[in-house]
Amino acid sequence: MKRSAYAITFFLILFITLSGFRTDVVNKKAEEIQWITIEEAYAKIQKEPRKVLVDVYTDWCGWCKVMDRETYKNAEVIDYINKKYYAVKLNAEQREAITLGNQKFEFIAEGQKGIHQMALALKNNQPSFPTTVFLDDKFQMIQPLPGYMKAKEFHEVITFFGDNYNKKESFEDYKAKTYKQLYTSK
Repeated sequence: MKRSAYAITFFLILFITLSGFRTDVVNKKAEEIQWITIEEAYAKIQKEPRKVLVDVYTDWCGWCKVMDRETYKNAEVIDYINKKYYAVKLNAEQREAITLGNQKFEFIAEGQKGIHQMALALKNNQPSFPTTVFLDDKFQMIQPLPGYMKAKEFHEVITFFGDNYNKKESFEDYKAKTYKQLYTSK
């Protein structure tokens, strides 16, 4: 009888320990942007329309790494992006083809390097890195924004597009008035 009580106690402790571990894993995941591929975003938008934010980067881009380390790790940025957007990471130099619906985008080799057709399409044939591209809930271009952005200015931009203020007022008016009213603690 005593052995059975120890066994039950052991399994109960094991269950509680593993449950706690699982909760930590789930909580950690919520503290990061839920990045998906552009193909996944395209498929999801067909079922549940939502704006798309595309981070176009390269492996060698220093400012891309700074944006990953600082801007995309900001809690308010993470929270807002995960609620309002499908977030896509797109390596502008990836060699794998991308198919969206009936369109296929491929890597264009230029010597030992090259660029992906999807990156060029999203950036209006103006490659610079990083570039954040905003697409509407029909996968149509809203605007590409080249360059590094600090967390606060990036939050201003993602909320401007995310809540459709871009259809109501200029970005300068939004920053000066509306954003300050909505996000006074920032």
